[in-house]
Amino acid sequence: MGKDFHSMEMRFVYGETLNELIEHNPNVMCLEADLSKASGTNPTVLSKHPANFLNVGVAEANMICIAAGLASEGKAPFCATFTCFATRRVYDQITISVAYANTNVKIVGTSPGVTAGPNGGTHMCFQDLAIMRAMPNMHVYSPCDALELRSVMRYMAANRQPTYMQLIRSKVPKIFDAEYAFNPEKAVVLREGRDVTLVSTGYMTQFAVAAADELVRENISVELLHYPSVKPLDTATLAASARKTRGVVTVENQNILGGLGGAVCEALSEQCPTRVTRLGVPNQFGEVASEQYLFDKHGFGPKQIADACRRMAAERKTP
Repeated sequence: MGKDFHSMEMRFVYGETLNELIEHNPNVMCLEADLSKASGTNPTVLSKHPANFLNVGVAEANMICIAAGLASEGKAPFCATFTCFATRRVYDQITISVAYANTNVKIVGTSPGVTAGPNGGTHMCFQDLAIMRAMPNMHVYSPCDALELRSVMRYMAANRQPTYMQLIRSKVPKIFDAEYAFNPEKAVVLREGRDVTLVSTGYMTQFAVAAADELVRENISVELLHYPSVKPLDTATLAASARKTRGVVTVENQNILGGLGGAVCEALSEQCPTRVTRLGVPNQFGEVASEQYLFDKHGFGPKQIADACRRMAAERKTP
């Protein structure tokens, strides 16, 4: 009987899936910057495939450059560290050695956004989706549950391209089943609706599902679009939904500037001008706090998602 991946923390799903990828393709490599236990690869990958495991120490920039060198020799390196270190700290190295050189490096940012909790403002990177999607050649993914994570990783290993993926470390609720197949060119329509379009990605999709389920009991019909790929972005599905509902709410575990909400507004302004409410962190740094405190402070938790959809649906129904 196979493993119940939904019962596992996402970081351990990451480690188990890396083992499978290495067994299928010995060129897959696991690179760490002294955070392998936090990433879920130590002892999972280290004990099973030590020849494919490389810990470079507290040297994230060096990790990216080593990964680029490995990729140029035919390897497929997966480089994991905290999101703040995987993007902000090494942005120039990624830009030149990975994106500009178009090398087959997979960058994994763990503990995105408010999930960094106890580590506080220095470790809460609220801009990684924005800065990574602004980089030419870079593909940007944010899976929402264990089986989507596995499908995204299989896609990453099979396709030679610079890629950035957010990795939630904790256990998350089940959204998808074993038949799910990630396609970066397509959004996932989790609920069909007529009154408002709700767009989410990554960690926030679980809360968007709960909000849509709550609102249907109030006879508010939410069309819920989950975007595992923020770049490329499926603009056709988004525009078709916006034409139907005439109102869009976005929610992301990010600054509202430049990430998913920014991508949605850019696309709709060109294809289907529509009223959009963006939920997320309003251009502020993080702090040591619980997720619930930060959701309430910044207004993008489950309650606020439902309230924003109610307001948007009411506006659209007003003559």
